[in-house]
Amino acid sequence: MRSWWHLLKSSWHRSASLLWIMIIALQWLSYTTPIWLEETTASVLLALAAVAVIEILFPIKWFLRLLLQVVAVSLVVYRTLGQQGVYMSDPWLPLTQRLPEIAANMSPYIWFALGASVLLLLSSWWVSTKSRILMFIGTNIAAFAALDSFTTAVLWEEVAWTVFAGMAWLVSQHLRNFQMRYPRGWSYLLHYPFKVLVNIAIIFSLVILTGVNMPEVRPTLTDPYTAWREWNGTGAPSFGKGAPVGTNESGTGTTAAGSTSSGYSLDNDDLGGGFNFDYSPVMTVTSDLRTYMRGETRTVYSGQGWSDNDTFSRGPLAGAEIGKNLPNTTGGKVQTQSLKQTVKLLNNNNSYPVLFGAYSISSISLINGEESGGGLLWRSRDSELLWNNADNGRAYPQSYELTAEVPVIPVQELSKKTYAELYGNDKTVSEFLKLPNNFPETVENLAQEITAGAQTPYEKTMLLQQYLQQTFPYTNQPDLSRSESSDFVESFLFEIKEGYCDYYSTALVTMARSLDIPARWVKGYAPGEQAELPDSLVAQQGGAGNNRYTITNADAHSWAEVYFGEYGWIPVEATPGFNAPLLTQNEEAPEPDPVDEEEPQTEQDPAPANKQNDEGGFRLGLWMVWGASAILAAWLIYLVWHHRFNLRFLMQRIRSGHPLSPDQKIIVETERWVRFMRRKGMMKAEHETLREAASRWSSERPEAAGTLSTLLGRFEQAKYSPEVIEDKDWRSVYTEALRLRKNMKPRK
Repeated sequence: MRSWWHLLKSSWHRSASLLWIMIIALQWLSYTTPIWLEETTASVLLALAAVAVIEILFPIKWFLRLLLQVVAVSLVVYRTLGQQGVYMSDPWLPLTQRLPEIAANMSPYIWFALGASVLLLLSSWWVSTKSRILMFIGTNIAAFAALDSFTTAVLWEEVAWTVFAGMAWLVSQHLRNFQMRYPRGWSYLLHYPFKVLVNIAIIFSLVILTGVNMPEVRPTLTDPYTAWREWNGTGAPSFGKGAPVGTNESGTGTTAAGSTSSGYSLDNDDLGGGFNFDYSPVMTVTSDLRTYMRGETRTVYSGQGWSDNDTFSRGPLAGAEIGKNLPNTTGGKVQTQSLKQTVKLLNNNNSYPVLFGAYSISSISLINGEESGGGLLWRSRDSELLWNNADNGRAYPQSYELTAEVPVIPVQELSKKTYAELYGNDKTVSEFLKLPNNFPETVENLAQEITAGAQTPYEKTMLLQQYLQQTFPYTNQPDLSRSESSDFVESFLFEIKEGYCDYYSTALVTMARSLDIPARWVKGYAPGEQAELPDSLVAQQGGAGNNRYTITNADAHSWAEVYFGEYGWIPVEATPGFNAPLLTQNEEAPEPDPVDEEEPQTEQDPAPANKQNDEGGFRLGLWMVWGASAILAAWLIYLVWHHRFNLRFLMQRIRSGHPLSPDQKIIVETERWVRFMRRKGMMKAEHETLREAASRWSSERPEAAGTLSTLLGRFEQAKYSPEVIEDKDWRSVYTEALRLRKNMKPRK
């Protein structure tokens, strides 16, 4: 046992190297999470952990250790496949029949695990010098940077952790070199391991807190990936059949996104699938209120998506003119607040069938800076402002100004209105209640079960919203392998049980319709990101702050609108992490966004596609930030305590402009204990010398006489004696003054 422990201590540097390589390996696993199957990722992760543990804890001959690692990796993969439900062997079969079957089903997972293990071992053996460490770390950082720049993945956290591992690796390598060159110094250093570890912890804590508190800014230049696509003529990947129209924070999934990217889709007949995040800027919106930028609506649910994609056949259209008021479709019982918005497109290649704006647009005042022009069509029923390219032959506007009438919702009043009061014999809503003939009963039954405790349409709608938001996790990579039903909503609710905005919004619309509540599907853009302005600029603007929002393809989104009779259409957000800004009669501004407790993810700053799950990757957790803060706080407290004597004379040193001599320090300390005596009621008269006062105090408090005599002697020595005063002398005054304070405590 002692020999084994000695071998472990002698190979500490190799164990440390394996730890740093494991941290880097975890970053690559984080990147491959949306690409690999879940069982592949789990197999590789556990195999790497098993190999590293065996490498550290079994300092035996290398070929025996290698054999043990191969066996461990095989067992890990076999167990993982069983736990994931990929393969379970028949325990009743003879071993000779089971082994070939097990080997066949473990492929290709075993090869991924063995390949990653070989890379781990080769890296730990080859990277053994400072130059190789720098080369290895630099190569990994360059690879992450290239993937971050030329793909839709955002890998800043991976780069940060790689830098962290590299710094730690260099520190451990430096200590190893010190051990080899100066064995005596190393032996002395081992007597003070706490000091070494504390200094290392302080350095890393400073790095962590500095990185966490760095301001976040949007990129000034277009990333190379998007720039290359635009130069190549393909443009930003915004459109395409079945492309999702909304993104937010990602979650867990196993279906690769392929080349599909987030953006505003023109065809929603076949919803579902996975996608990557595209951060290409689309438009800026100048607006005093933070609103969703509403685009088009869909009404006909086919079971796989929304099939009424023909822009001009969805309902009656009328011509619209710049500067003329558009028919307002908000409910008669709802007040509105006028809102002016200025929209500027940021990509000349983008073209849309509608102009985007807050609900509901009431007029267009300018298009491309002009007060005249044609090609505008208005669908009053759906509040859609269409852009007819065929009519005017011009490209999609690069800027326009509009006015919208934002409804102010009387929530308390609305929540009490019954079906009869809201809809009565209104036959116009029948179109927004239609469902396919084969619409699953399981969905209808679930909707009734969720809303059993509610009476009014508004209360039922809110219960549906709450259920969808709190039950299903958000992900841009839903695991479609779970899907068995031919109906999109049924598959989402009972099989896939995860998704993005298209899943939630479609489910809410169809479930509301199954309860005889009219609803429609809406798509457009979430509000985007509002840049923070410096305080000086805010002051120049009269404290108004910034009212410009930047919207990217990653902000494309879909939501539901529910009809409440004379109260009109009201947006309802069912997607977790989103909140449709609404005005109500009790508030002057939009409702605040919900705070995401886990991080920083907001609906204007979606997580990249590779960020599958905060628990699945190696993340800078809140516990690390608090730990770093605690270490730095303890360090500052120690510094204050260690330099407490110097700090006692800081003000005197600042006033005099130079350090105090020991005799000057004794005089300062004397003034302090004299002031203490004054606070205790023992005053020194103006005509008294300190000796006379000390003699009087000694007679009044005999228990303090000895201490007073010592303090008086030190003062007179510093003030009048030609003897040299040393630091130890004033420190003794400090000690005696503390003793005096104890002696002067009230008598019991």
